[in-house]
Amino acid sequence: MIRAVFLDIDGTLVSFTTHRIPQSTVDALTEFHNGGGKVYISTGRPIAIVNNIGQIKDLVDGYITFNGAYSFVGEREVNCDAIPDEDVKAMIDDARRNDYTVLVCGKRDLAIYNYHDVFNEVFVKGLGVSCIDPSKPVSDLKGQPILQLTPFFNISAERKVMGQMPHSVSARWNPNFTDITVRGADKGHALRMMAEAEGLDVSECMAFGDGGNDISILKAAGIGVAMGNAADDVKAAADYVTTHVDDNGIANALRHYGAIK
Repeated sequence: MIRAVFLDIDGTLVSFTTHRIPQSTVDALTEFHNGGGKVYISTGRPIAIVNNIGQIKDLVDGYITFNGAYSFVGEREVNCDAIPDEDVKAMIDDARRNDYTVLVCGKRDLAIYNYHDVFNEVFVKGLGVSCIDPSKPVSDLKGQPILQLTPFFNISAERKVMGQMPHSVSARWNPNFTDITVRGADKGHALRMMAEAEGLDVSECMAFGDGGNDISILKAAGIGVAMGNAADDVKAAADYVTTHVDDNGIANALRHYGAIK
């Protein structure tokens, strides 16, 4: 019996083409929720930039954000796992030396270090994230736990800097950037913590995803579903591969497993 679904946002819940949630997904999740099912978001986005789920926001029971580093249900915090200061410093120092942009994500606020146009092209135009002030200095985040670092660089540069950040891990879901969190904080770990907090067994949980940062949660859930538009390694980690996000993917999987009619 499926009692809860955990949904990645970009490329899973929200179409990369329309930047909206397909109506078939809205209808399917509404039916699932009205039947007593729980709906959770599971995203790499900080909560401050979860700005594209308005169509189903009233259905959401809880959130896994920052790729699992911060999870909550209403005002109740489930986990908050910060990157150690020395790893943050290593990233910023490397970005200064090698001239790339880093989105620095505090628990409440976000700031951009060393802004370049790639941020606008990828985040603002590509993902519809228009609520970040590029002039806000990283120093404004002082005192907040840093939950995620999002550097805009290639895989080769990623491999080099991660050797200087022994307490952190990288989860890339876009060729232009990766998301870095503290080691041990990933979507799969967060699902297990959320399930315990909510009185769920992981066998009752279904997770959906399309990117590399979703692999851990697809493996952790009782049923892991890869979208038809997912990368091959994501599909390989899943129990079931559904259709494309724009081809009723979520509705088809819920129907396949009998979670909706």
